Amino acid sequence: MTTLTRAAQKPCIRPLLSAAVIGLLAAGCTTYEQQNRVIQYWQQGSLPNAATAAARMADQNANNKDAIVWRLEQGAALRGNGQCEASNKAFDQAQDQIDQYSQEAKVKVGNEAGALLSNQANLPYTGRAYDGIMLNTYKALNYLQLGEPDKARVELIRAYQRQQDAVADNQRRIEKVQGEAAKSKDKATMDKAEQDPKFKSQMQGAYTGLDNLKAYANYVNPFTVYLDGLYFMADAVDASDLERARKSFERVVGFDPDNEYVKQDLATVDDLMNGKPLTPMTYVIFETGCAPLRGQIRIDIPIIVTKVSYVGAAFPTLKPQGNYLPSLTMTANGTSQTTSLVASMDSVIGLDFKNEMPVVITKTIAATVTKAVAAYAVNEAANQQSSLLGFASQIGTAVAQVTVNIADTRTWTTLPKEFQVCRLPTPPDRKIELTVGGSQKTSVTIADGTINIVYVKSINPGTPLLVTQIKLK
Repeated sequence: MTTLTRAAQKPCIRPLLSAAVIGLLAAGCTTYEQQNRVIQYWQQGSLPNAATAAARMADQNANNKDAIVWRLEQGAALRGNGQCEASNKAFDQAQDQIDQYSQEAKVKVGNEAGALLSNQANLPYTGRAYDGIMLNTYKALNYLQLGEPDKARVELIRAYQRQQDAVADNQRRIEKVQGEAAKSKDKATMDKAEQDPKFKSQMQGAYTGLDNLKAYANYVNPFTVYLDGLYFMADAVDASDLERARKSFERVVGFDPDNEYVKQDLATVDDLMNGKPLTPMTYVIFETGCAPLRGQIRIDIPIIVTKVSYVGAAFPTLKPQGNYLPSLTMTANGTSQTTSLVASMDSVIGLDFKNEMPVVITKTIAATVTKAVAAYAVNEAANQQSSLLGFASQIGTAVAQVTVNIADTRTWTTLPKEFQVCRLPTPPDRKIELTVGGSQKTSVTIADGTINIVYVKSINPGTPLLVTQIKLK
């Protein structure tokens, strides 16, 4: 039998170790989008399956870093499936965890250095600003559908407060992360990397679309503001409620001065404040399409040790979803009105994404630079010894470096692309017809009430319209 020397064994062992590393990396690089069967069922219009898949993932991840995002998916899927009470229970669980993380962030003086060096996809998903705002908005709608307007009032007040708090929370987060980065022994290398012309050019090219978003105030969801106005107009208990409704409608008009329906609502509030009664009115709220998904792209970060070399790092991207119905027409008593945009969720999410980028850039550069410098030091030492141990060390640093370079692609995927509205005086026969795409028609008999909402959801042109009603007054 021939005995192999260590030198002769190395070429055989290295491919085996490399294969093992590839397996490790493949296991650790599964993105949220790849795991998410919920959105696949959702986009097919299979809402019972979407709700079941969301419940399964939410329960499996109830005590880990992804708990919040799966509860949000579950709450939206259950709401879409007509299960308002179960939806609110899921949203309650998400809300409790979001609020807990938020409170900890305000009082915790802990060291963020570990988080700076981590793969961001492995950190807890604490909920983005628009998550909390939409969570309370959907809970308010659920309560309205369940005939519990007082509970809806509470949720709208919470949604308003979240919008007020979000600006300060984001500034606090940026300062905290940048403060920790400033303490790093590799700070000079990080600064050089961020100012590198090639890096800046790639970043600018990757995110030019963020500069073309519809302009809203930071962390404001115009649909939430509109619903706030509609609720406090219809369910006003005193003059302060009417004043709140007026301010909400004024804000929405500020976002889109061309929306005639909201201008009519402003006039209605003025009439109420002058003692005139409400005229029976039917509103259509049209929730259409799907919110952006998140992907990742590679952008090269310069690492300057003895010379400049570039290391690829993964950054998140937003992927807007097309394939949606652009409008809906309501016809009643021979008169037709077409819905008008109140809120682009592409813009709401995109502006939040843009505000988040300073933190993402700092964390990604810090992690990439620190790991690359460490890998360089280990590899230099390994080059001085031609042993299996030295090669294994190189493999270990490669694993550590590559696993950092995975973008956080978690996002609430069952949100819509747009919210639109229209309104018409309720016809005497209380019958309206909804038309989309020029051919698909749905007849609706309006329930008893002075102010009614016909809530219409369309996921894409190939799925049926989901129509429910809410009696506001």
